[in-house]
Amino acid sequence: MPITYIPAEDVHELVKEVVATLSLKYIDIEHVMCFRSRGSKSRRGIARCYALSKIWQKALNMPPYYIIEVISERFDSLSEDNKIKVIIHELLHIPKAFGGGLRPHQGYVTKRLVEEHYCRFIAFSNRRRR
Repeated sequence: MPITYIPAEDVHELVKEVVATLSLKYIDIEHVMCFRSRGSKSRRGIARCYALSKIWQKALNMPPYYIIEVISERFDSLSEDNKIKVIIHELLHIPKAFGGGLRPHQGYVTKRLVEEHYCRFIAFSNRRRR
């Protein structure tokens, strides 16, 4: 079965909530798209972050865009808390320049940073631990 992608408005709403709650002002939410994939052969991944690189921006005369893909087979069954942590993890890949690059895991996207951001999110949001 080939992989399929469908727009994920529920994920986009969660991304907007996380960006607003954590005051990640450098992220232009209008240029972040969210998709849910089905049929992925990935064994470990729950989600992925993609960027429209500088060369594609120039070629297409477009601003930077980022895509967050959640892998339905793994993401959909997570608790709300873990979904938030996955979204925080993917957003941490987006650099503050919001120019089309991606941050690596080492030094930028770590379990410790995800947990710190998650604790801030819970403290400043209307959500409560489940």
